[in-house]
Amino acid sequence: MNHLKLYIKQSWNLMKQNKLFTGIYVTGTALAIATTMIMAIVYYVKIAPVYPEVNRDRTLYLEQGIFVDNKYKGTNSHFFSTKALEEWFYPLKNVEAVSAELSMGGQELYIQPMNGRTDFPVAYKFTDSQFFRIYPFRFVEGKPITEADMQSGIQIAVITEELARRLFGKSTDVVGQTVSMANMEYRVVGVVESASVLTPKAFAQIYVPYSSMPGYNRTMDTRIPHQGPYQVTFLLKSADDEEALRQEIAEIVHKYNHSQTGWELKIFEQPFSHTRSVFQGNVDADFSWSNVIRKYLLIVFVLLLVPALNLCGLIAGRMDVRISEMAIRKSFGASKTKLLNQVVCENLLMTLLGGLIGMVLSWIALVVSREWIFSLFDNPTLPIAGISTEVTGEMLFAPGIFLAALLLCVTLNLLSALIPAWLSLRKPIVQSMNEKR
Repeated sequence: MNHLKLYIKQSWNLMKQNKLFTGIYVTGTALAIATTMIMAIVYYVKIAPVYPEVNRDRTLYLEQGIFVDNKYKGTNSHFFSTKALEEWFYPLKNVEAVSAELSMGGQELYIQPMNGRTDFPVAYKFTDSQFFRIYPFRFVEGKPITEADMQSGIQIAVITEELARRLFGKSTDVVGQTVSMANMEYRVVGVVESASVLTPKAFAQIYVPYSSMPGYNRTMDTRIPHQGPYQVTFLLKSADDEEALRQEIAEIVHKYNHSQTGWELKIFEQPFSHTRSVFQGNVDADFSWSNVIRKYLLIVFVLLLVPALNLCGLIAGRMDVRISEMAIRKSFGASKTKLLNQVVCENLLMTLLGGLIGMVLSWIALVVSREWIFSLFDNPTLPIAGISTEVTGEMLFAPGIFLAALLLCVTLNLLSALIPAWLSLRKPIVQSMNEKR
């Protein structure tokens, strides 16, 4: 313990004596940590259980069905109808909840404020009662959409705090108020804490029962009654039920295809887990976890290796300057191990300092430049112009990610220090003493 304190004290004094070297080293480490942290946090936000998508490890998505014309060999890529929901998906056994969302094809809808102010676009979801079981929003007041609401087709809405404040100047005592969207009036039954646009499966400003939409259950193509405008989300009872659900759905598709003469349904490997949906391209695109892992390991390796190589050269040059000092200490009985320990301690101290600075830099960059940083890897578009990307504390503060990035950086930095130090200390004392400074 005393040796460690001595090493730290000596290292700190050397860092203060060599401010230029220390500054360059710490800056290089900080930038390596910052860039690695930024990439890691971007994907952490996409994958980790963050509000309100806290059930991501048990959530699967069936986003598209491809109906193939057996006669003309044409394809019709679309979603599913209410007939498919009622016959196929809602009765499934290996699930805790099944929710459907009406796809409007990116159509913009506008809120008409009751006070006569200018209309403005709103992020919306036409969904069902099970949506709020899959995504457990925190309710400020009121209640979620119920199954009775779905059956009645009543025009109600759950809105966010942010929208409530914009419409009514407050986020409480608004249940029972009326909201006009696309020239249809909806009674507010609940207010929830706003989600971030970075949780796109749950994000909206207003949530409305799809059964309140005129013609919500009509078939888009009379030849294919199971084709429609609905995407489906599943919440598993347990993460271990994923394969059982996939087999259950595959059996439904198999029976459907054997009962048809004109059309064949292909869903490929759907439903996809949440993690796979982040990296999967089109539903029919080839996918390999090994390719994904190799790709991102290579990115992380490059982000850390390049600075490590630069630091290795920097330390090698520094060791050339200190070689006479090391030789003198060897001549007074200092072992190679003690000298290496000193170099490692000095390096580790600078790495930890650079790591802390890098973590803070990554947080600042993510908050200040969040609008484009979070779209670096897949270029998503915000649902509505003017909606900002909110970054919450639980998204930024991921200790596991920081420790993993720091461990990788420490490992590479230690190697970059040990290699030149070990090579220098291998030289005989006489040769070291005669080295030019």
